[in-house]
Amino acid sequence: MTETQQQNSKPEQKEVKKKKKSWWRIARWFLIPILLVLALAGGMVAGYVVLGKQDIGSIWQWSTWKHVYDLVFAP
Repeated sequence: MTETQQQNSKPEQKEVKKKKKSWWRIARWFLIPILLVLALAGGMVAGYVVLGKQDIGSIWQWSTWKHVYDLVFAP
């Protein structure tokens, strides 16, 4: 292979790597928030249902979390 052929083949490889890198960057913007929301939901279930021994249906009621907020931030 001559020098010209080697130089011509290198930019093509870099373009492919850039494309993969940009796809991963975009995936992280969506994947990380989704994983954080799933971790929050899992923590709510573990804390409220497993440790608190309460009904799983009451996790999604607004009055439950208002009560928890009042307990934590009571004067």
